[in-house]
Amino acid sequence: MVRRVAVVGAGISGLAATKCCLEEGLEPTCFEQSEDIGGLWRYTDKPEEGRASIYCSVFTNSCKEMMCYPDFPFPDDYPNYIHNKRLYQYIRDYAKHFDLLRHIRFKTLVTKIKKRPDFSATGQWEVFTQRDGKEEAAVFDAVMVCTGHHVYPNLPLASFPGIEKFKGCYIHSREYKEPEKFRGKKVLVIGLGNSGCDIAVELSTVASQVYLSSRSGSWVMSRVWNFGYPWDMLLITRFWTWLDNFLPKSVSDWLYVRSMNQQYKHEDFGLMPLDGASRKEPLLNDDILSRITCGVVLIKPNVKEFRETSVLFQDGTVQDDVDVVIFATGYSHSFPFIEDKSIIESKNNEVALYKYIVPPRLEKPTMAVIGLVQSFGSAIPTADVQCRWAVKVFQGLCTLPPVSEMLEDIEEKKRFKVKWFGSSKTLQTDYITYMDELTSAIGAKPNVLKLLLTDPQLALKVFFGPCSPYQFRLTGPGKWSGARRAIFTQWDRTVKPTRTREAPPANSTLPSLLVLGMLFLPLFLLLTMLYW
Repeated sequence: MVRRVAVVGAGISGLAATKCCLEEGLEPTCFEQSEDIGGLWRYTDKPEEGRASIYCSVFTNSCKEMMCYPDFPFPDDYPNYIHNKRLYQYIRDYAKHFDLLRHIRFKTLVTKIKKRPDFSATGQWEVFTQRDGKEEAAVFDAVMVCTGHHVYPNLPLASFPGIEKFKGCYIHSREYKEPEKFRGKKVLVIGLGNSGCDIAVELSTVASQVYLSSRSGSWVMSRVWNFGYPWDMLLITRFWTWLDNFLPKSVSDWLYVRSMNQQYKHEDFGLMPLDGASRKEPLLNDDILSRITCGVVLIKPNVKEFRETSVLFQDGTVQDDVDVVIFATGYSHSFPFIEDKSIIESKNNEVALYKYIVPPRLEKPTMAVIGLVQSFGSAIPTADVQCRWAVKVFQGLCTLPPVSEMLEDIEEKKRFKVKWFGSSKTLQTDYITYMDELTSAIGAKPNVLKLLLTDPQLALKVFFGPCSPYQFRLTGPGKWSGARRAIFTQWDRTVKPTRTREAPPANSTLPSLLVLGMLFLPLFLLLTMLYW
C-alpha cells in the first residue's frame, strides 16, 4: 500500500500534488531546493541554477477564472489577467489555506532517485537529498516529479552558422529580466513564442530597433476577445470542442483559419504560420500588431548566417549593426536526479509517458511526472487533475492496462498531436479532451446528460459556457461543495474588476430593430411576389 510520497518541487504542480496526497490520506514530503514556494512564478532579479526564470513584466495568458485551482477561486477584485507578483501571492494564499507549508522541506536539493532492490515487489524508491552540505536518504512508496519544463534552456547554436564570429552579445530569454540595459541598441529576438514576442514588444520602447525572427510564423490572439471578454472564457468550451471533433476536419480547419484571421490578415504583418490549420498554441499578445505598425518591431524570417556585426536572413536580406541577440528558443526536458535514465524515455525532446504522466515500463506504477503536457488550457487545473489521477493509480483504484497497450496509447497520442498540432516537439494535446480522459477514469468527469435531467441550468452552463476548472470538482473524489456556485458566478467575477466606474448601458434599440427588419425582409419580399 502506498503511504509515503516524495514530491519534487514546490511550484504550482508540487503544491497540487501535496494537497491531493493529503486529500487521500497519504503522507507527502515535498522537497524544494530554493527558500520559497512558487516555482516559475516566484520572480527573482537574477536566474537561479535549477529554477525556472521569468522577466519582471510577465502577466498570465489565461484569465483568472480559467487558471485557478479548481477549489480555490481567485479573489473577486483580482484583474482577469494577473501580474506574476499577484499570482505568486495567490499561490502563497493557496498553500496557507490548505496548510501545505508544513509538508515542504525548503533549501533541500534532490540529488538522486533510484529504485529499491525489491522494487518489483514493493514499488519503493530511495530518495537522496542534500541540505546545508549534508546528504540524507529516505525510502518512499511513490514519487511525484513536479519540476516543470522551463528550467533547462534550449540554445541551439549549432543551427546558426557564424554565431562564433558574432562580435555582439547573445543570451537566452531565461536571462532577460528588464529592458533598460538594452536602451539605444539594435536587438534581434529569435523565436516567435509568447516569451519572444513579449520581450520584443517591451524592448521596442527603449531599443533603437527590434527585429523578431520567426522560422514558421504564428497565429496571434489578443487576451481581450469578442465583446471585451477574456479569450479563453469564450473559446474553451465543451460546445466548441464537440463541434471541432464532429465536423469534417477540412471544414473544421477552414473555420479555425477564418476565426484566427478575422480581425486582420496575418500575412500582411509577416505572421502567417506555415501550417495555418495547425492547432499549435497561438501567440497571445495585445501589443505586437501596433508595434509592427509603428515600425519599432520588424518581423524577419529565420536566420541563415551570423557575421561579425550583421545578420543574413533566409530571404537574402542583411541587417547591419546588430548589438544583441536574444534566443527565445524554449527549453529542454531533463531529470538529472533520476538514476536510471531509461525510466523516462526522451527522444527529440519528446517524453514517452502514459497519459503524459506515468513511465509505462515500470514494474509498479509508483512514479508520476506532473506538468509536462501543454494545451490550450491553463497549467494549474491541468496539474490538479493529473495529480488526482496519479494518486488513484498509486492507490490501485485506477488500474493501468498492460505495457503494450500503454505504449500503443502513447503512439496514438503522437499521431493525434501531429494531425492537429503539427510537428511541434512539445507534449501538446486538446485541453478538454485530455481533462475528460483523466477525470472519467477516476469518476470526476461531469455527466452533461445526467445534469440535463437533474440540474438543467448547470448542464447548459457546463456545455455551452466556459470549461472552467470548477467543472472538474463537481463530482467524484475531491468533490468541492462550492463548485456549482462558482460556475454560476464566474461571469460576475470576470466583469467586476473592469467595472470600476458606474456607466449607463448602451442604447441597443436601433440595432434590435435592424435585426428584426433583416429577419422579416425576406418574408415581406416573398409575400409581395406571391401577391403580384
